[in-house]
Amino acid sequence: MVTHLYLVVIIVAAFATTVANAEINVVCAKDSVSITWRISAELVPDAARLFLGNCMPSQLNPLPSGESEAQFNYKFVDCKFKKRMKGKRLLFQNELTYRPQPRSKPAAFVYPIECAFKRPEGWVPPFLNPGSGVSEGRGGLVFHMALLNEQLTGIAKTNVIPLGSFMPIWAAVEQKSHQPLLLLMEECVASTTPELQPGSQVHPIITNKGCLMESMTGNSVFLPRYHSSAVILYLQSFKFGPGEEVYIHCKLVAWDPQVLDESKKTCHYVQQNMRWELLDDPSQSSICSCCDSTCMSRSKRGVQSESRGFSYNSVLGPLIIVDPSDSKTPNTA
Repeated sequence: MVTHLYLVVIIVAAFATTVANAEINVVCAKDSVSITWRISAELVPDAARLFLGNCMPSQLNPLPSGESEAQFNYKFVDCKFKKRMKGKRLLFQNELTYRPQPRSKPAAFVYPIECAFKRPEGWVPPFLNPGSGVSEGRGGLVFHMALLNEQLTGIAKTNVIPLGSFMPIWAAVEQKSHQPLLLLMEECVASTTPELQPGSQVHPIITNKGCLMESMTGNSVFLPRYHSSAVILYLQSFKFGPGEEVYIHCKLVAWDPQVLDESKKTCHYVQQNMRWELLDDPSQSSICSCCDSTCMSRSKRGVQSESRGFSYNSVLGPLIIVDPSDSKTPNTA
């Protein structure tokens, strides 16, 4: 019995090697994928054990050489594709597998499939009225700030962030009966305390009236807006308060979208171009040039500020930034 088992393992391993050397061609379309998987003559009898997610080949085309081409022609709504939002990209992910044994056993061969597209214009996350995160009111407005999941499809289910990974921080203002407003993150710092005090240890994130300083030294960026009343800060986690609770303190400002200047802006540093860029209108990026020095309010605008918008200090946390190489990594919350 042991000898038979040993032979089965050898055969499965040989088949897995054959599959691994096969040719796989993937063509992504707008809402579907077409995959051609060329398999050897030895594997043709096992074609029903080839899967895309939970889908079998849609057809099998014999070749003169004795090999065959397994075709998978499916839409992204089929075969248990996973839809993810990552930065500016929309991803559809799945796996090609060869399963010579029952599905309860691990696959003998796994090949990742990914179709990537530019995030659709006007895409709106399905959490405009979140049931969690921070919500506060001011002047008839309701401000929100929350940590999103990796897919940008909802509120994160964990507050444990691996060092170097991204923390998508969403902020929004409910406009209700107000005219359209522009949501700005004017100042943000990280702290190890839920309340800022004179002696609090802080790490600056956004300073100088809307300049994302973290974009100069890392990969942090503001994502394109889906609406003027919301913004997503795609913040790369950094070494600060390792193993401690970290809180993100931000001054959120609801502002007139027609009035932008050095004191009311959303700017990040574009590494490729080596310059600051205005998120809402790159053609006016010159107002971001003060990010390298000091951004001042124009006196007239400063006097009129109360009539043009409202601000609120919001706190997000606790978050725990962990180093994956640290064996004392805490459990997710």
